[in-house]
Amino acid sequence: MKYKIIHFLRVLTPWLAVLVLWRLSNPLWNPAGILAIIPIFYCSFVKPIPWFVPYAILFCFLIDYKFETLAFWTTLYCLFYAINGFQTFTDITKTDKNSIHIFAIFISIGMIVLLFMNFSFINIIRAIWIVLWVCALYIPISEIIKRVQNDR
Repeated sequence: MKYKIIHFLRVLTPWLAVLVLWRLSNPLWNPAGILAIIPIFYCSFVKPIPWFVPYAILFCFLIDYKFETLAFWTTLYCLFYAINGFQTFTDITKTDKNSIHIFAIFISIGMIVLLFMNFSFINIIRAIWIVLWVCALYIPISEIIKRVQNDR
């Protein structure tokens, strides 16, 4: 019985991580729940989990709702998912450091596009802060998910 509960919690960890990180939104540290992009990216591209994509699309839409962007993160995620499906250059699942460099490109493209949609000095600082903060937290959050799932 104990092992079934532990296995259930291991399976549930990525799903709960997205929900908790989205729910803990804060204007400075987690604007619009953007930190939920970390487990969404990790569990969709680096260590794909079956049936996680519809859940990821739903939460990208919810991030859009809180960010007040019209399906921006959802579209970016779906576009990146399609590009990843057709890629032959790099296999994200076999890269080192949990593919932090690809994640940094993903989040940076999103923030640059949002920056040019509403260009101002404050938004430049905000975009730089969000990219640096989310990229800095990518490794710890993805490592926690990896260790809980026993993928080491």
